[in-house]
Amino acid sequence: MAAINTKILPFKAQAFRQGKFVEVTESDVVGQWAVFFFYPADFTFVCPTELGDVADHYEELQKRGVEVFSVSTDTHFTHKAWHDSSDTIGKIKYTMVGDPTHEISRNFGVLREGQGLADRATFIVDPDGVIQAMEVTAEGIGRNAEDLLRKIKAAQYVRAHPGEVCPAKWQEGEETLAPSLDLVGKI
Repeated sequence: MAAINTKILPFKAQAFRQGKFVEVTESDVVGQWAVFFFYPADFTFVCPTELGDVADHYEELQKRGVEVFSVSTDTHFTHKAWHDSSDTIGKIKYTMVGDPTHEISRNFGVLREGQGLADRATFIVDPDGVIQAMEVTAEGIGRNAEDLLRKIKAAQYVRAHPGEVCPAKWQEGEETLAPSLDLVGKI
């Protein structure tokens, strides 16, 4: 789980995006912010609520220059079938990546070996392909796209403002900190 500040590893996979099958590689990520949103399986229970939540925030993520790649160990064919049969999943416009070979899940360290499923995990990747944030939750704990968006805003702010950091619960427009000897013991 020492993935923070490491570059994503090469991969190649088939995906479903906006009615088409497409190939996705790590080079599709470089040059933009990206979210890899891993989940255990299509046609389940918590997963569609999370993917739908991200879909509801996708336009705002796009405005911030962020591309979303949801990933499960299902195939791209299964993603299409789920997209076509579920109102919640049907509103997804981002890329749904199939990882039946487990390459991507292993690359990110979230494959449940022996089960063939990915953990419920989120990775924020910067334009250099470097992981800036990650979150992994237990099977029954769904994630919140608003908090994901808040973390992306913080990561983008820190990248654009070297020498500043975002404190707990930081929201865009609020004060940041400039770590220095003068701040030690005063926060």
